Amino acid sequence: MPTFRLILAAAALAFGATLAALALADGEPPRSGVPAADAPDPASTDGRIASQQAAVRAKPGEPDGYVLLAASYLQKVRETGDAGYYDRARAAVDRALALDPGNAGALTERGALRLARHDFDGALADGLAAREAAPAAVRPYGVVVDALVELGRYGEAERTLQRMISLKPDLASYARVSYQRELHGDLAGAVKAMELAAAAGGSVAENGAYAGVLLGDLQFTRGRYGAARTEYSEALDRLPGYAPALAGLARVNAAGGRLAPAIARLREVVTRLPLPQYVVALGETELAAGEREAARRDFALVRVQQRALGGAGVDTDVELAIFEADHGSAEQAVVLAERAWAATPSVRAADARMWALTQAGRAREALRWIPRALALGTRDPLFLYHAGMTARAGGRPAQARGLLERALAQSPRFSPLYAPRAQAALESL
Repeated sequence: MPTFRLILAAAALAFGATLAALALADGEPPRSGVPAADAPDPASTDGRIASQQAAVRAKPGEPDGYVLLAASYLQKVRETGDAGYYDRARAAVDRALALDPGNAGALTERGALRLARHDFDGALADGLAAREAAPAAVRPYGVVVDALVELGRYGEAERTLQRMISLKPDLASYARVSYQRELHGDLAGAVKAMELAAAAGGSVAENGAYAGVLLGDLQFTRGRYGAARTEYSEALDRLPGYAPALAGLARVNAAGGRLAPAIARLREVVTRLPLPQYVVALGETELAAGEREAARRDFALVRVQQRALGGAGVDTDVELAIFEADHGSAEQAVVLAERAWAATPSVRAADARMWALTQAGRAREALRWIPRALALGTRDPLFLYHAGMTARAGGRPAQARGLLERALAQSPRFSPLYAPRAQAALESL
């Protein structure tokens, strides 16, 4: 779905925030003082939370127990979409830092929480502080890399990532390498790195399954829909009922023109994990199927969810700017995109600003944002679609033709809603 990767960020499932969570799950765990045998079910996040809560009650003066508890609360957000766990994670981190202000594990967890809430400057500060407090630890590097990427400081992020992978080539580091390659348009290289990440696995079943979903997403972006289906299905085999994998299979259904099964699957996903990106995907698939009233209801729900995320301290300006540009107020989208760019001058923010201006009827202003959005060489069809439509509206037909052709050549059925629009626009040039 066109907003799959972008609005994923709103619930701490954006790629950077996701990778921070993967790093926390797969790096060396902080010492909790709790024997592993005390955990009722090591594979269950609820079991770990119960065990860790008992541990901090038994030893309230030990910060490491609170660090572990905070990590489990962040994992719970990933699994349920319940932003209320952010507040619980913050309380646990605050307690750990009150007991030990320089605790590297607590600083890393607070950095991960700030990534989830899109406070990237704060996350960077925490990651750097954690790295200084524990120079041999790998996990702080993940927070630093993710924050630098979201702040648009790509060169620094790549240098930090090189150090991270040299220290520990595992799921967390390979997944970040994959994303770096994807950002720069090296999709084949991104797939290879993500295959290594998926093969490395992790101590949390959900993390391994999500690595498989991300691999499916890469194959989908390449237009290899059969390979994407295989990856999503294997992720479901690893974790039955896993909502991101079901959403991936819905994308494949839609790409094959099977909109009714796609809608049915997405409704199941929204029931299991009611996050904005899935509701947007559902609404856009409904629009493609001509179900405008159902889409209108779902888009109204997105705004409710975004308000809830905002109440939980999650900054979703980039994601909300794209949503408003496509399905709401283009003028509000411009305001949100300007604010996003001021805070996080990344290619994602540049794409949002470009698209918001175009949808607001200001395509000539938007033209200067095309090179910024495409600065790294992305091959994301949605970015190329936005840029192509901007060039078309801005009076640059040759540039528009080239961009739209690239989008459709890359993944001809990248969206049930936008791929047909890209094709129609191309034929009109």
